[in-house]
Amino acid sequence: MTVLARVLARPRWGPVSTADVLAIECYVLAAVVLYAGLWRHLDSGYLVASMQDQNLFEWLFAAQAHAVAEGRNPLFSDLQNAPLGVNLMANTALPALAVPLAPVTLAFGPTVTWTLVLTGGLAGTATAWYWLFSRQVVRSRLAAAVGAAFCGFAPPVISHAKAHPNFAATFLLPVIAIWLIRLSSARRPVLYGVGLGVLGTLQVLIGEEILLIAVLAVAPYAIWFALARRQVPRQVVVGVATATVVACALVAYPLWLQFAGPQSYRSIEHGPTGNSLAAFVAYSSQSIGGLLTGGPGALAINGTEENAFFGWGLVVLVVALAIWLRAELPARIATAAGGVAAVLSLGPEITLDGRPVGVPGPWGLLADLPLLESVLESRFALACVPAAGCLLAIATRRVLDVSPNRRIGPVPLRVAWVGVLVAALVPIAPVPYATVTRAPTPAFYAGGEWARWVDPGRTIVPVPLPEPLHADALRWQIDAGMGFALPQGYFVGPAGEEQRGAYGAPKRPSSVLLDGVAATGQVPPISDVERARMLADLRFWRADAVVLTGGPHQRELQTTLSALVGPGRPVADAWVWDVRPITR
Repeated sequence: MTVLARVLARPRWGPVSTADVLAIECYVLAAVVLYAGLWRHLDSGYLVASMQDQNLFEWLFAAQAHAVAEGRNPLFSDLQNAPLGVNLMANTALPALAVPLAPVTLAFGPTVTWTLVLTGGLAGTATAWYWLFSRQVVRSRLAAAVGAAFCGFAPPVISHAKAHPNFAATFLLPVIAIWLIRLSSARRPVLYGVGLGVLGTLQVLIGEEILLIAVLAVAPYAIWFALARRQVPRQVVVGVATATVVACALVAYPLWLQFAGPQSYRSIEHGPTGNSLAAFVAYSSQSIGGLLTGGPGALAINGTEENAFFGWGLVVLVVALAIWLRAELPARIATAAGGVAAVLSLGPEITLDGRPVGVPGPWGLLADLPLLESVLESRFALACVPAAGCLLAIATRRVLDVSPNRRIGPVPLRVAWVGVLVAALVPIAPVPYATVTRAPTPAFYAGGEWARWVDPGRTIVPVPLPEPLHADALRWQIDAGMGFALPQGYFVGPAGEEQRGAYGAPKRPSSVLLDGVAATGQVPPISDVERARMLADLRFWRADAVVLTGGPHQRELQTTLSALVGPGRPVADAWVWDVRPITR
């Protein structure tokens, strides 16, 4: 450990030094350890805390891979929500990663792609922040490594990395920051602008929301700084203008599809989701401190949205560092951006431990603006992560710059600083994600029997129908080679007269009936009215077969389906109702 610290603290100033390689290797190792359960079981591993999101993202990767292989548009799919389809740009499909990784998905399956994106997202994000800190902020590789490690593995990032790769893979944000920093001295600002526009486009195609959060967090300081200088360098004006033109040209079609194309929607209403003040000093469920204290409790809406949870030690330390380092420009920028993000994350009304304190939050002024109305405001705390990481890097560099003999009382300063870092960071350090073995895909789908019962372009109706809380059918479809479409599913699409975004498809009458049987085990009276509704729904879905595989209340569901569409027949490990004679 001492040798590693010396190498990182005294780097060779080449393009890539031994210290750089060691830092990156440490980040990769840490990410692999966190996802060790997935790496051990790439064919069947499932992240417990992801709920149904692993099924969703694996389907998104598989759908885009098959679209690329078949020469179709990877930003729209008709494999879910038959017959209307799913607008993948209006979902978190990560096409900038899914499309290049399509060969991996097709060759090894989407679980491998899912594991690569999550692992590479955490390690890549830490590496990118390390590059920014070590090249633009501090000269000490060790100081940069400390700050970047926090950026890559902070509690809010780890929370989203259970299920949301679009918030785990944010490695382009520090690269964009490096591009902007160097723009002011660029000899060819147009060329830099082109690069910046391409980077911005790629970030939009990985995660728009985190880019929006970063821009809003930095914007107040950037505006103030530009006004204070009164004159923006010509290179910056030319570069930013070029980047804007390039990015607008590249994202024009994807954004049109997202906001005005088929199955687009206006916005998503989440209700108030601001962070409680108590959430900043609590510990996340995926941290060492959370294991000891019982986690966040009711301070987060679920385990993947623990968007603050920095712990008392780090909060106190960051406040102290912001005061101590206020004379340094990078520290002031970090403090301003982190402060703006923290305040915005409190939501329209500030709460303490979930109880309103009677003070309105500034988010109330922004909540109804276009784009912002769909943002979960608690996620703004994600912008506090690089701000705190920057302060940690600068402070560590300051400590390393002083004489090794410097003491605080009887304790050497460097030893004291290590103690401070341990006290602040160890309680929020992440623990490996729990992984289980997913239930095997029914033989009806995995063995290819399904192909006898559905024609190309037609639909199989699994019972109960897939929805956001029960999305295993998406995996069955993947294991069947994406050879048929599914009604309903897990996605975000338009609903209601106002076409606002909703999770899953609006349920049709027969779907509601079957869901009730699956939930209660009670077979309702079936009349000609229910039969007519079932026939109308099957024709709407373009169904060729209704399929019932093992699950709760299978006998009651079988009885209900037989009363609705006639007798079925056992096939492999499923019951199948061939409805082609009545739906064509």
